[in-house]
Amino acid sequence: MSGPWVERIAPAAWAPHLVPLLGVVQIAFVLVWSALWITIALALLILTWSPKVPLALARRVWAPGLCRFALADVRREPLPEIDWSRPYVFAMNHQSFFDIVIAFATIPQNLRFVAKHSLKYTPFLGWYMWATGMVFVDRSDRESAIESLAEAGRHIRAGASILVYPEGTRARDRRIQPFKKGPFVVALEAGVPIVPIAVEGTAGIMPPGAVTLRPGSVRVKVGEPIPTAGLAEADRAALMRRVREAMIALHRDIGGPGGPQD
Repeated sequence: MSGPWVERIAPAAWAPHLVPLLGVVQIAFVLVWSALWITIALALLILTWSPKVPLALARRVWAPGLCRFALADVRREPLPEIDWSRPYVFAMNHQSFFDIVIAFATIPQNLRFVAKHSLKYTPFLGWYMWATGMVFVDRSDRESAIESLAEAGRHIRAGASILVYPEGTRARDRRIQPFKKGPFVVALEAGVPIVPIAVEGTAGIMPPGAVTLRPGSVRVKVGEPIPTAGLAEADRAALMRRVREAMIALHRDIGGPGGPQD
């Protein structure tokens, strides 16, 4: 979905008086669609005792369905040569809640997320995340946060890939913010490569604080894996700079503003 067709049916230009109604329809669809597929995913999890099928449903059905409903023109740049059978820490910039949808839809691997602790108590979504082994971090409790990061490391060593937002929060100005150290501690302890990913346009699809979706374009670019094998805790700061510089370059390649270099 792209170009003039999307522009023709953009709510603001199409029928301004129907925008409030469209918002209600969007909220209802997102809730029903998510509840439906999360229920199916949880049922399959009970039947198979494996999170693989529920995670595959998220990236093959749930996320693409939301992208189509949002009239999001999602364009992913050609993928680098990556061994997708290996576990990675995927590091992605963060503009919107819709980033989660885009990550599921564009990364060809089952993903677990490091998410804020409050999402654990969200009906359906929290149940799904807990059942499929997502990692919840309570940043207000240092000991709990350390244990959560240790849990993420255990998942990776068991063969799972983890997606993190190293900025720690959504960027209001689309520029890539300074990174938190937690995800890099996990990657160093697990000894797996970090794959930088840049996304641009999700803030237009679902701005921070909004509950409705807007038609628009999203660009995604996946970078080359950055190895961590052989690195120690003393190398963490240099690793953070290298990943952030790679993400800034990727972001600028797809039309984003990037961010200030350290």
